[in-house]
Amino acid sequence: MDTHVSTHTSVTDDRNESLLIYVNGKLVPKANAVVSVYDSGFMLGDGVWEGLRLYDGTWAFLDEHIDRLFGASKAIDLDIGLTKNELVSALLETQSANKMQTDAHARVMVTRGPKTRPFQHPSLSENGSTIVIIAEHSKPKIARPINLATVPHIRGLPMTQDPKLNSHSKLNCILACIAAEKAGADEALMLDVHGFVNTTNACNFFIVRNGEVWTSTGDYCMNGITRQKVIDVCRANDIPIFERNYSLVDTYTADEAFLTGTFGAQTPVGQIDGRQIGTAEHRPITDKIRTLYKSLIT
Repeated sequence: MDTHVSTHTSVTDDRNESLLIYVNGKLVPKANAVVSVYDSGFMLGDGVWEGLRLYDGTWAFLDEHIDRLFGASKAIDLDIGLTKNELVSALLETQSANKMQTDAHARVMVTRGPKTRPFQHPSLSENGSTIVIIAEHSKPKIARPINLATVPHIRGLPMTQDPKLNSHSKLNCILACIAAEKAGADEALMLDVHGFVNTTNACNFFIVRNGEVWTSTGDYCMNGITRQKVIDVCRANDIPIFERNYSLVDTYTADEAFLTGTFGAQTPVGQIDGRQIGTAEHRPITDKIRTLYKSLIT
């Protein structure tokens, strides 16, 4: 296979070596941006996060990302310790300190904070949350469409770990990505508990068949903000869009396929399990959706 790519491949930017990182209310040089080895996020993946993208001075869909972060923190009974406005101010402070205007990506991370002892119980986190904001100069660089491989790892039932939760516990997705790479692909296509096509290890997944856009029901995947924006622009522009169950057979015979996520927006898929999906030169629906999505953020 040719040069490896992923949905998060970006242009190298030397400015990222001298970043200032927000750590618990302070902006510190990248080399000094550390958290305790007792931090609950490091020990147990006990935390939630959001990824945001900066376009021409504006963090795209900022309110929706912040609302989702606070919703997730409530769901896991984690007190962030800041109001929504205070957290937005911290993000803007980080942006300003790093002189960012466009083509930047921020990861806002909140954990339950450092523990008094290295064990699981949340009551051992007695000193409040840990808040970290990493904002990088980051411009997507996707040299070719992404190639996917279907893996045995699934997005499971909500009574185990709800896949709608943007948590720090990503081992299932990491194992899926490793399996895909060992199969010679870039990233993993994951099924749901019923065997229907669901999502990838990092992004939401769409196919195009006979002019119709299909994506999963959303029952077993992260309900991505970019995913919803694609659904919205399709509905607003008379592009037939369906949230439905569909199989690998439907997927292999699709005319187009693409991924959605905050970083890459809409990323074309070239092959799935060695099968070519459409042609590199002809992705009319994907291209139309990309144009419509861009109009939402510019």
